[in-house]
Amino acid sequence: MIRYKLTSMKITNNIDKFGTAGLFLTALFSPCCFPLFAFAASTLGLAGFELFGSWTMWIFQALVLISIFGFYISYRRHRYLYPLMMAILSGFLIFYAYYFNKSDYWTYFLYVGMFGILIATVWNYKRNKATGTCSTCTIYNGQSVETKSTLTCPICRYKKTEFMPTDACVYIYECEKCKALLKPIQGNCCVYCSYGTVKCPSVQLGKNCC
Repeated sequence: MIRYKLTSMKITNNIDKFGTAGLFLTALFSPCCFPLFAFAASTLGLAGFELFGSWTMWIFQALVLISIFGFYISYRRHRYLYPLMMAILSGFLIFYAYYFNKSDYWTYFLYVGMFGILIATVWNYKRNKATGTCSTCTIYNGQSVETKSTLTCPICRYKKTEFMPTDACVYIYECEKCKALLKPIQGNCCVYCSYGTVKCPSVQLGKNCC
């Protein structure tokens, strides 16, 4: 269960990068739809190749939306608006080029939008790093908190990494090795605050646990 939650969080934290990588790979392997990438495709022997056939542009547009959704999730963590705004504007340029611009230069808008999303992805990644966003962090009461803590049994010194809940406090914990029932030390609110490498989410935010 813990491994599933951590994997799910890692996927959530990388949605924007997945969408951006996907739309560029789609463009690279669909040179007929994206002439700018035709040279790179031809060097790979894919000059006449279409990755998704008639579905190429639909898949491309879906990846743009997935990428923007990823930026929104990141914004909820670090509250830094500019990468999200840049991604939305870039996405608008892509859809404008495809649906509304009937000139011979519509592809310019498409490419500007693509590279705008790429720049926003790099910007967002650096912002996440600067704010300490991690693969095991989550949003709790509007702020980012660490949810993984390694408990050390005071009796047998056995260590076990656990996923801390944000909606409850753990008052009793059974050691996996010696079966001792651990309880919080006086003055602490839960077993994580007493025996863990990371305090519980409430205490991380300077609040009382539960």
